[in-house]
Amino acid sequence: MGIFDKLRNEFIDIIEFLDNSSNTIVYRFERYQNEIKNDAKLIVREGQQAVFVSEGQIADVFTPGTYTLNTQNLPILTTLKGWKYGFNSPFKAEVYFISTKTFTDQKWGTKSPIILNDDRFGMLEIRAFGTYTFKVGDAAIFLREIVGTDGNFTTEKISEQLKSNIVTRFTDAIGEANLPVENYAANLNELSKVIFDFMKDDFTAYGLDVSKFLIENVSMPEEIKKEIFELSRLNKIDLNKFAQYKAAKSIEIAANNPSGAAGAGVGFGAGIAMANQMAQSLNTTQNQQSPPPLSNGVSFFVAINNQQAGPFNDAQLADLVKNGQLSTETLVWNQGMSDWQKAGSVEHLQKLLTQSPPPLPGI
Repeated sequence: MGIFDKLRNEFIDIIEFLDNSSNTIVYRFERYQNEIKNDAKLIVREGQQAVFVSEGQIADVFTPGTYTLNTQNLPILTTLKGWKYGFNSPFKAEVYFISTKTFTDQKWGTKSPIILNDDRFGMLEIRAFGTYTFKVGDAAIFLREIVGTDGNFTTEKISEQLKSNIVTRFTDAIGEANLPVENYAANLNELSKVIFDFMKDDFTAYGLDVSKFLIENVSMPEEIKKEIFELSRLNKIDLNKFAQYKAAKSIEIAANNPSGAAGAGVGFGAGIAMANQMAQSLNTTQNQQSPPPLSNGVSFFVAINNQQAGPFNDAQLADLVKNGQLSTETLVWNQGMSDWQKAGSVEHLQKLLTQSPPPLPGI
């Protein structure tokens, strides 16, 4: 530095920082040997805080406004320097301007895939990315914990550290959520909120406030994605038609076989065989899953103790006869009968009633 620069700096008595960038978080005001004149003017604009540091110790913090620097508004620095009745000009101190504006549209993403254990697909890898918004909430903590002695600290210098914290929280959240992999896309807002709640404490420890966090996408391997799409379609379409569609696709592939007509013929035959095999398999599955047909046996309702009971099939009716709960005088009814009738008058029941022997005489 030349002699004129030195003298110019010594006589400058206004301390301010005009930020023309969009990513500067901290700027150290440069003075020759960090010398500041007594009664110098400090201008702190909206969206800024000014922090005075003396011999490595954080002293006074100034919010937006214009200040005259003396012992009255530098109480901590005055104590550190041992000034009791004022101080000589100039005095030495470092001044850091901290931006307190909100830094928006900060990007985050997983550098390496995250391994997830899905109940259906087993171990698979997923990736995620999104955005977040933050600002400096406590300038002194941020300067002490993150910046140190860096004279020009930008968002790029802290983004990697913040991204690592976010990815760690994201990994924990998806592990605890235990959702099927295809459901992550439908629950991005819920996951974002869970991670946001965890991140607030992490950012606060650095003197930062996170005001918004979003997961924009959770991606998975293409083969898993295709399989999920096919499984979802299976729940919506007719299985026989799906088998026919698959067979037609196989025939189309065989027809385009570069081995020529012979290969196409073999492919065509293989496609037909595949179609038949799939149709048989699907039919077998459907037959196995279909319930057996209902019995065509006749059933009757029986009036027992003046209460309707049943319906009863033939075997159950025979038991009622043996127990004395069904006799020729008992009222019965089944579908097709206009009204209740005595069992002895119903042709279907006459055989059941006569199968039981009459009571012995004298008993």
